[in-house]
Amino acid sequence: MLFSDGSMMRLYKQTVQDFCLYTGLELDEMEMQRLKVSAAEMSAKMRAVRIVSASSVSKKDLEQRLLQKGEDAQCAKNAVLWMEELNLLDDRKTAEGIVSRCISKGYGLSRAKQALYEKRIPKEYWQDVLADYPDQSDSIREYIASHLPAEPDQKTLKKVIDALLRKGHSYRAIRRVLDCGDVLEEE
Repeated sequence: MLFSDGSMMRLYKQTVQDFCLYTGLELDEMEMQRLKVSAAEMSAKMRAVRIVSASSVSKKDLEQRLLQKGEDAQCAKNAVLWMEELNLLDDRKTAEGIVSRCISKGYGLSRAKQALYEKRIPKEYWQDVLADYPDQSDSIREYIASHLPAEPDQKTLKKVIDALLRKGHSYRAIRRVLDCGDVLEEE
């Protein structure tokens, strides 16, 4: 919206309708301030909707991302509360989804914990969603079988172990699979 003093304000259609704005309308200082606040809140809400629809996020993560995008701190908090009221934000469900994706990708427990941390999932949900984390021996075995030749040298073996460590598997679990000896025989 372009104002008579040459200033410009981006407004969502809902804000225009809420304030019954039209060309030639004159706003006093108080109405102009209310319009600015409303426009900022609507901006934060619409940005929150775009973020949540693009990826799963926690409440803290959403608020942080809104702040990084330049939204006002109070508007960001209000947008998070609004999304929560609409049942569009649920940290527990987000945590379950993150863990499920980690399992499907064959990641180890420590990588799943890292993913929860990166998404700012409150620690109160960690224990529940990680309680039934499956043994990843099969995943480790498959990875080793597909990346390690029948007669590996130490350098190649170290690369495979390092890759598995980056995927969040413990050295103990990797060693356990390697010590079984049936990995290299499958090829």
